[in-house]
Amino acid sequence: MNLLVTGGTGFLGSALLPLLSEGGHRLRVLARGDAAQAEALGAEVVRAPLQDRAAVRRALAGVEAVFHLAGQVAFDARDPSALYQLHVECTRTLLEDAHAAGVSRFVLASSSGTIGISREEKVHTESDGPPIQVAARWPYYLSKIYQEKTALRFHRDTGLPVVVLNPSLLLGPGDARLSSTDVVFKFLERRVPARPSGGLSFVDVRDAAAAFAAALTRGRPGERYLLGGANLTFADFFARLSRLSGVAPPALRLPSKVNVAGAHLLGRWHGWRGSESPISPEEVEMGEHFFYVDSRKAEQELGFTARDPQETLHATVAWLDRHVRAKGAGRPATVGDLG
Repeated sequence: MNLLVTGGTGFLGSALLPLLSEGGHRLRVLARGDAAQAEALGAEVVRAPLQDRAAVRRALAGVEAVFHLAGQVAFDARDPSALYQLHVECTRTLLEDAHAAGVSRFVLASSSGTIGISREEKVHTESDGPPIQVAARWPYYLSKIYQEKTALRFHRDTGLPVVVLNPSLLLGPGDARLSSTDVVFKFLERRVPARPSGGLSFVDVRDAAAAFAAALTRGRPGERYLLGGANLTFADFFARLSRLSGVAPPALRLPSKVNVAGAHLLGRWHGWRGSESPISPEEVEMGEHFFYVDSRKAEQELGFTARDPQETLHATVAWLDRHVRAKGAGRPATVGDLG
């Protein structure tokens, strides 16, 4: 098939493109900057942002299916309108233009955070409604909820086959921008001052990419698919990272409200000094919640399988040690940009 991929230079896109190429598909990638990997795979690269509607329409010419992966992970609430414009408005115009171009399949990369966030320890399924009240404090998740609603409503109104995939935290090798593996990087750099009381779900980026490739033919239009490899408390998660890396987990354990209040005070103190806080208050608040998901629907319908989580954690730590920490590069300037 002739495919258009947005966000093909990001963490997920970099794992997905080789799979699509191996499947014999003809690739066109919409990217704002360097796309050397895509070009090496023989992809045609259209250099333009999603906001350039004329360029997007040209990129859609002759395309049979779209993988829409582009987005920005940002939990800082300073500019929520930018996240809304990128995730909601740009997705809406891309859907309109894809439909007008005769595209026969639209696969959207959403987030498990549009379904699976709670204050209590609960495993979420696709039947759960969006956690708007909980997610309201994080504009990123709120914008992804509305992006997903926009896409599924467009499917209902026009008949354009839209399939939504909801990966949990993406880990594994290759996250050059620390768009998703930042939590592991901060642990290795001893930047996590206290152990959160919540829990997270994560999935290997290679397993998530395989599910996205399968969604091209196996995903049911109008459906959402959660992709999670493991549900772990942060205590278990950090203990596993400690055994792999030799870095001691944070020993300090504070009550949830004290932990969050302390993070806000630390953030203001660093703001007064003009320095960067080791961890943001938003990240600390998230650590006091549970992000557990059930992936049985994706397993049954997409053939999704998750490898041993220990293999994923080992690959993540080894890659960060070799490509980020060993070079003393610190936090890349483009962190959070998914391409």
